[in-house]
Amino acid sequence: MKARELKELTKEEVILKKEEVEKELFNLKIRQATRQIDNPLKLRMLRRDLAKINTVLREHELGIKLLAESLKESNNRQTDEKKQT
Repeated sequence: MKARELKELTKEEVILKKEEVEKELFNLKIRQATRQIDNPLKLRMLRRDLAKINTVLREHELGIKLLAESLKESNNRQTDEKKQT
C-alpha cells in the first residue's frame, strides 16, 4: 500500500483501512505464536502499512497534507472566495 493511495481516500475510509490492518496483524501474530504462519514477511508489511496509515492520519490532523474529502472542501472554499471578490 502506498501513502499516495491512502491520501486519495476519505478520512472514514482510512480509519476503516486501519482497523482492517490492525485485525489482520493481530491474527497473524496469533498464528505466528502457534507456528502456523505461511509468510513471516507479511507481518513486516502489515506493520509498515499501519505506520503509513497512522502517518497519513496525523498529517491530516496537523493540516500538513489533507485527505481527499478535505481537499475538495478547501478547493470549493477557494472558488467561492474568488467568486465573491
